[in-house]
Amino acid sequence: MDQAGFIRARADGSWNAYRQMKGATLGKRQILTVSRRRAVGLIAAGVAGPFINRAAGTQSALPEQTKIPDILKGSGDVRVANYGGASHEAQLKAWFEPFEKATGIKVHAFPTADTAKTKAMVDTGNLEWDLVNLGRGDILKLMKTGDYFEKIDSSLIDDGVGDFCFDYGVELNTFAQVLGYRTDAFKGAAPTSWADFWDTKRFPGDRAMFGIGSTSPELEFALMAAGVPADKLYPLDVDKAFASFDTIKKSVIKWWTTGAQPPQMLIDREVTMTTVWNGRMAALQDKGVAICWNQGLLKGDAFGIPKGAKNKANAMKLLAYASMPIPQARFAMLIPYGNTNERANKYIPPERLAMLPSAPEIKKQLVLFNQEWWLDNREIVQARFNKWLLS
Repeated sequence: MDQAGFIRARADGSWNAYRQMKGATLGKRQILTVSRRRAVGLIAAGVAGPFINRAAGTQSALPEQTKIPDILKGSGDVRVANYGGASHEAQLKAWFEPFEKATGIKVHAFPTADTAKTKAMVDTGNLEWDLVNLGRGDILKLMKTGDYFEKIDSSLIDDGVGDFCFDYGVELNTFAQVLGYRTDAFKGAAPTSWADFWDTKRFPGDRAMFGIGSTSPELEFALMAAGVPADKLYPLDVDKAFASFDTIKKSVIKWWTTGAQPPQMLIDREVTMTTVWNGRMAALQDKGVAICWNQGLLKGDAFGIPKGAKNKANAMKLLAYASMPIPQARFAMLIPYGNTNERANKYIPPERLAMLPSAPEIKKQLVLFNQEWWLDNREIVQARFNKWLLS
C-alpha cells in the first residue's frame, strides 16, 4: 500500500458530532532494547496495576499484522519514552517488537516518560528521545509555552483514529474514570449514575474520590450528580460543582492519589463506592466489585515527537504503525485499555471488547474529557479545590 492509501479521512459525521459536544457522552537511566527481549517487571494483576491478559498474552493468540505499507519500512533507530511497567510490556508485544521485525527499524524503550524532562531536552537541544508517551493535556500545555513538539504527519495515521490524532500528538489508547462499587453493599441494588453515588440514603456507606494533588478534581461527576446533562457539561459550572461537593463531603473518607488505592479500599470494605480507573478493576470482577460505566470520563494517552528529535521520521513511522487496526487490537487484548482506532474492534474477541472503554456499547455511555477546558482552568480550579478540602 502506498502513502495515498494512508491519507487520513475526516472523521465521520457521528463522531464529529460526538466530539463537538465538548464532552458529550461518548540515578542511571535504564534502557530497554526490544531486540534483546529483555525481561521487564510487571505490575501485579489486581490492585497493584492494570493486568496483562495472560489468556491472550502469547503472540500466537494475538492477531498478526502480516503486511505493512512500504513507506513505513526503513533502517536505523527510534527511541521511545513510556511509563514502564505493565503498559510497557503491552506496548512491547503489541507494537515495538512486531514493528521492529516488519520495518527493520530498531526500537529502544526508556521507561522514564516525563513532561518536565521532555521540556528540558528540547530547551537544551539534548534530545535523548524521539517519541514520548504523555497526556494530550501535557502536550498541549507545553505547546502553549513554546515550540516543543513536531507537527504530526496526519496523512500517515490510520483514518480510524479520527480526532484522537491532533496537531502535535496521537492518542493511541483510552481509559475511563468510572464509578466502582461493592456488589454486596446495597441489598441487590446497583448504582447507575453519579446521582446514585451522591445518594447516601439509598446507597449508604463511605465513599472515596480523586482530588488531592490531582491534575483535575472530579467536577464533572459533581455536576452530573446535580443534574447537569452530559452533553451540557462544558464549560464547567465551577460554583455549581463545589456546591454539589458540599453535599457529599462528609461521606468521602478518602481522596485517593494513586490508582491502586480505590480497588483496595473496596476489597477491604473501607468504602462501598469510589471513583476508579477502569484498568485497576479489570482483574477484580469476580471479587465482589463492579464498574458502573455510565457517565464515566473517557481519557487518552498520547504520544508526541519532541522538537528536534534525531529520528523524527522513524518516530512518525512507529506512530503510524501503532495506529493501525491490528496493532491497536493487540494492545487492547494485552491490557484493559481501549483502542482509539475504531477499526480495531473487529479483531478483538467479543468477551474482551466487552471490558474495554472503547467498546461501542460502553463508549456511548462515557463523557469525553475536555482537555482544552482543563488546560485553561486547571490552576484556578485546583487552588480552589485545595482550599475547599481544608474548609
